[in-house]
Amino acid sequence: MFRDLPSYDQYATNDSSWLGPLPSHWTTQRTKSLLTERGQKGYPEEPLLAATQSHGVIRKSDYGTRTVTASKDLHLLKLVEVGDFVISLRSFQGGIERCYHRGIISPAYTVLTAISAGYREYLTYLFKSKHFISSLTLAVTGIREGQNIDYSTLAVDLLPVPSAEEQTAIVKYLAHANARIDKAIAAKSRLIALLGELDRAVENDLAGSINAGTTDGNPIPWLGLVPSVWKPIPAKRLFKEVDRRSVTGSEGLLSLRMREGLVDANDFTETPIPPEALLGYKIVRPGDIVMNRMRAAIGLFGVATKEGLVSPDYSTMTVEAGVDPGFFLHLFKTDAAMAEFRRRSNGLGTGASGFMRLYYENFGTIHLPFPPLEEQMRVTVAIDRQRAGTMPVRSRVLREVGLLQEFRTRLVADVVTGQVDVRAIAATLPDAPESVDTEMSEPNVDLEEVLSESEK
Repeated sequence: MFRDLPSYDQYATNDSSWLGPLPSHWTTQRTKSLLTERGQKGYPEEPLLAATQSHGVIRKSDYGTRTVTASKDLHLLKLVEVGDFVISLRSFQGGIERCYHRGIISPAYTVLTAISAGYREYLTYLFKSKHFISSLTLAVTGIREGQNIDYSTLAVDLLPVPSAEEQTAIVKYLAHANARIDKAIAAKSRLIALLGELDRAVENDLAGSINAGTTDGNPIPWLGLVPSVWKPIPAKRLFKEVDRRSVTGSEGLLSLRMREGLVDANDFTETPIPPEALLGYKIVRPGDIVMNRMRAAIGLFGVATKEGLVSPDYSTMTVEAGVDPGFFLHLFKTDAAMAEFRRRSNGLGTGASGFMRLYYENFGTIHLPFPPLEEQMRVTVAIDRQRAGTMPVRSRVLREVGLLQEFRTRLVADVVTGQVDVRAIAATLPDAPESVDTEMSEPNVDLEEVLSESEK
């Protein structure tokens, strides 16, 4: 399905600034002739919608509490019908989103309707393709967080128009291809989740072993009894919040991730962040502990191994003498600690996923067990040794998932722009693939084929 896809016999140039040569029998038309803008308002009873890059335009209630919900002037919001496309404030980063539910959305967004149902299916893939997303930079207005797509510019841009039969073939092929790639990613993701559960079990063993067999130690409400030599001490006596701000932005941005800790942000993005965008970010130095205040309840802490910058919304703390940051980093990721962080957090939200913040003032009052430094280091070494077996496997699987995603990106771009001809193979495929359960864990027979292709 993925090997030796042929090219078309003949290609022709066009007037587009981003498309490149297309099959000679394809045409191009301006966006405004293929889509019409919908500006209907006055439907306050319709459900609120949220535009997401990963799931398209969906009901805000299905998206949880991760977006701000409008509560007044609902009659000013725009109507969106199923199958419409929405240009949101994040479209310049990830493409134009398709709508899967009727509802209303921000009047700042542009709502578009395709002229035909068949072309709408083809556009769903084109609008998420790498070449199209790159082209959107030519229509961006504003700076940084205020960037948006100027539709008047996009409206005169050229889009490819395959024949109706080829659109059907392209959509069928990509539906099957995505299903097979999704199945491969789901299997790998399940393995990553299982490895994560093993790591969590090791860290939770720390909490269990602290008070195992202890009958006359010191009590800590959220943890239980700890050995008498492990003094319960408020966190603020072990960790001091500091607020160093960058005046140049040249220190380099660090990204706080659950398992990797604080890493170079450039390892997780294709577009380096310019120094001027990092002015006012917080400076961390080796040995500092960093807490994502909004995600402390899921154990999102890290220890800096080099100097760099982190979000101003993070809490950055130095450690006092006698503190092994690694010991407390493991402790903060235990279920018992995360439950206490959740209890101490402020704000609205459901569990760990809502807008809840653990501020330093609340964090600092939490009593923590404070073993002798030698004991802290012994525990840290023991946990790190147990986890050493899972980390290389997890890193390899993550790389494989990345290869699959890169392969998908390249494949979709090649198919929707006619760089490969999928008509023959599409004719051999059934009408529609079955939906993929993203939680499935059985091995995928197509994985090796896809991986071998993605490494070329």
